[in-house]
Amino acid sequence: MTYQETIDYLYSALPMFQRLGPVAYKVDLGNTIELVKAIGDPHTKFKSIHVAGTNGKGSVSHMLASVLQEAGYKVGLYTSPHLKSFTERIRVNGAPIEEAAVVDFVERIRPVIEKIEPSFFEITVAMAFDYFANQQVDIAVVEVGLGGRLDSTNIITPEVSVITNIGWDHQALLGDTLPKIAFEKAGIIKKGVPVVVSQKQSEVAKVFERKAAAEQTSVTFASDMYRLEQASPDRFNVFWYNEIVHEGLQLDLQGAYQRYNLPGVLQTLAKLKGFRISEDAIRSGLENVMENTGLRGRWQQLGEKPTVICDTGHNQDGIRFIVEQLQRLSYKTLHIVWGMVKDKSADEVLTLLPKTAVYYFCAANIPRALPANELKEKAAAYKLIGESYASVGEAIRAARSNADNQDVVFIGGSTFVVAEIEDL
Repeated sequence: MTYQETIDYLYSALPMFQRLGPVAYKVDLGNTIELVKAIGDPHTKFKSIHVAGTNGKGSVSHMLASVLQEAGYKVGLYTSPHLKSFTERIRVNGAPIEEAAVVDFVERIRPVIEKIEPSFFEITVAMAFDYFANQQVDIAVVEVGLGGRLDSTNIITPEVSVITNIGWDHQALLGDTLPKIAFEKAGIIKKGVPVVVSQKQSEVAKVFERKAAAEQTSVTFASDMYRLEQASPDRFNVFWYNEIVHEGLQLDLQGAYQRYNLPGVLQTLAKLKGFRISEDAIRSGLENVMENTGLRGRWQQLGEKPTVICDTGHNQDGIRFIVEQLQRLSYKTLHIVWGMVKDKSADEVLTLLPKTAVYYFCAANIPRALPANELKEKAAAYKLIGESYASVGEAIRAARSNADNQDVVFIGGSTFVVAEIEDL
């Protein structure tokens, strides 16, 4: 098959959560274990860091990979979903997997695929681990897809396990209380493997402490140890307890929420044994995340006059951070291009959005997308007023056309809306 035929085969033949929703979610690791066994258990042939959490796990994964690259290591990075190209999911030192490697992997493992009928995500995890082993990476940063305990990535035994935070997302699959969701995330904790939790949350801290104790390992809450002080609009002074350890640390990832992610990154690097990571590597890595790893869509500015910004945040906590960041901006009128998926509660998110904005409702080109007209009707109940559009592109063009130089256009609500921005 050609590369495009291979991708079409993966999309059409395998259930894909990003496109279909919960129907594609598998509730055990059996398929993944069978897949990797068929290719020689590649996940046992490289070191790794495992990253879970409700919000921030993508940013944390990319920051860790960037710092380790700057420290001189060959670094694998597995994340999901992709924005533009499937190959974004699997990277080594920032370079996406080659299309030929994707074709080769699917051809090699196709008999196993057709025998056990795995999900799209199970195949991509096996592909990533196979690629990292073949590339002989020094370490791979592996982001959990959904949850943790039953996620396909959870077959690895990492050097450090990282959990960013716990919030409301995927309740139908992970549980209807924060402790239940935390229990699923805590499933990545392995025997003897140190655990870093970025944010200590009183409602769920005990869940992690109990799981760590059961696995005979330690858990550290980075927010108890690190304190950030804003030194300038884009720089932080970082204190470890009361001692300053990083002065004027700059992050190229914008967004107020990164202040919650940074302590977890720093503590993970501190817990990582056998790797030499200098102050210069930390500084350079955090200043060049986007260039080093190809990360896009995290409070990313796409234009000026009007200011155009996008962000992939899509659950309650993520939207709270976005609204907080929007409130810090100066503008005459705020224009919001907004789309959502239909298997999540729109009401819990819509109630958080600013009522003074002009809305442009749209639906990404995936089966899970909430129809734009339906989203417009739901939003009207929360006094969010605007028009619906036939596509994401049409909604963006309308917002940009209506905005003047002093306005702000924000694009978000779903990773899949951001993925359809033409100039991203």
